[in-house]
Amino acid sequence: MTMTRPRVATEAPWRQRFHTTRLGFPSWARDHPDRIVYISNESGKFEVYTWDRRAGARRQLTDRPEGTGFRVPPRLDPSGEHVFWFDDAKGNELGHWRREPFAGGASTALAVDLAPAYSGWLAVGRSVAVLGRSRSDEGSTIYVLQDGAPPRRIYAHPQSAHVADLSRDETLVAIAHSEHGDSRNPAVRVIDLSGEGVAELWDGPGKGLHPHRWSPLAGDPRLLVMHERAGLARPLIFDAATGNDTEITLDLPGETFADWYPDASALLVGHDHRGRVELYRYALATRALDRLDVEPGTIGSARAHPDGDVWYQWSNAATPAEIRSLRHGVLLRPEGEIPRSVGYTEYDVDGIHGYVARPAGTGAGPHPTYFLIHGGPGAHDRDTFSAVVQAWVDHGFAVVLVNYRGSSGYGKAWRDAIVGNPGLTELADIAKVQDWAIASGLADPRRCLFGGGSWGGYLTLLALGTQPERWALGLASVPIGDYVAAYEDEMEPLKKYDAALFGGTPEALPERYRERNPITYVERVRVPVLMLVGLNDPRCPARGVDVYEERLRALGKTFETYRYDAGHGSLVVEEQIRQLERQIAFAAKHLGTKAPIA
Repeated sequence: MTMTRPRVATEAPWRQRFHTTRLGFPSWARDHPDRIVYISNESGKFEVYTWDRRAGARRQLTDRPEGTGFRVPPRLDPSGEHVFWFDDAKGNELGHWRREPFAGGASTALAVDLAPAYSGWLAVGRSVAVLGRSRSDEGSTIYVLQDGAPPRRIYAHPQSAHVADLSRDETLVAIAHSEHGDSRNPAVRVIDLSGEGVAELWDGPGKGLHPHRWSPLAGDPRLLVMHERAGLARPLIFDAATGNDTEITLDLPGETFADWYPDASALLVGHDHRGRVELYRYALATRALDRLDVEPGTIGSARAHPDGDVWYQWSNAATPAEIRSLRHGVLLRPEGEIPRSVGYTEYDVDGIHGYVARPAGTGAGPHPTYFLIHGGPGAHDRDTFSAVVQAWVDHGFAVVLVNYRGSSGYGKAWRDAIVGNPGLTELADIAKVQDWAIASGLADPRRCLFGGGSWGGYLTLLALGTQPERWALGLASVPIGDYVAAYEDEMEPLKKYDAALFGGTPEALPERYRERNPITYVERVRVPVLMLVGLNDPRCPARGVDVYEERLRALGKTFETYRYDAGHGSLVVEEQIRQLERQIAFAAKHLGTKAPIA
């Protein structure tokens, strides 16, 4: 099925790519799998959609000016009667879940007598729902919700915790918690609906466990959990009745993710290695690992369907995401012809892996080069479609993607290498890659841009102050300019994350934060910088940029700031285009590169 959206045939290819429909991975109702919910920007902004596959009917469920569902994906109850989606205020991520009939009708807010909170997930059964939430004034809490009864709290702790899943028989709840004080490496607890502890699994300090799903069989107390005991993400099965766990041994070089097949006889395993993903079926009885026939590229998500098929979200650098199945091929894809896009080439610089996109028809180089740095920091760049990357290529830039130390996808040691020393570690890796890009003839040393969003925005401002001789321009989207101000204002789960990453709070470790704070080095900034700021951003709050901007102004530095009325990035296509157009124009103004193509 193709997704239709109005397009302007005469507009530039880079704009057309943004107008290409982008699809989130669908979820289906457990007992009515032809009822499906997903997010899409088909309407011009990301919203929640329903799809009755049996009837062949799709409809847009939500319609908020700022968009819906990107940060907290929607879900269905097991019967498929209701859709649940998270409602906040203009992207501030502080809100309530709402329930709305799948077939249409008014939505109602859940637990309205509780103050708005950040989502700690919602597990929905037929007779009960379990709500996770967090607020700065109450820490993490979990409530049981049943029709006709007020919310009943079954868990509370000052440290981070969230709901993972509700068992098939709706008697057990799996949660991830960091009561030991390290939210980067949580433990697993199983509780009943009264809040009584049933089982606990923790690997000790610095070793995380991530609960995923209960067995799909009623009465089966087995929980699928991801661990990193041998340095790579691997699945294990935890029996909540006995407290025993069974590791799944996989002879694969990269990280993995996993899910149950519907009869619980096997696991669907995703293998993520050097920015590309493949799928396997692992038979629990025989321990046989069979590779599934999927095209090389990136699989963002995958699940075994109740009918035994496998659905997955597939993309590569030149192809926007499609929803595919092993049996039926493409299930959902963008409609129409997509403007031609370039593929990526890999590189490896002293173990630092990444990708390069080169402008076509412009020779071998050197090119003006954009070092586009991913956020997270626990994320990584893959062989997947990016309208942003392709837009810069269209304007004559080479784009370099760097999976620096701290990135996920390369094992626990790589991910944990920045603990206690964030910011400066990543910049050392990026500098090595820049040296390689210049020496190889790819990058023009006089026109190297540093930019990115979120953690990439933080690294941008830190790089301009600590590596001022390297960069010709900075493009910082939803950045951190003053880490202390940002810490004070950010959402509660991120306070706990930052404390785990730095080794403590700014109050406890003022010198460590000072050395890794962009505002410490603002006087050394020597090139123009553009900052894009979400006014309602709870992850990289605006005040952290406001303070930095005041110092730039007082020092007479060259900068521009663009503020928009949303959260941690806009979900509106035209606003995304407007922001990128401004960045391309800023580069053209200061580097003499191409102005935005109309």
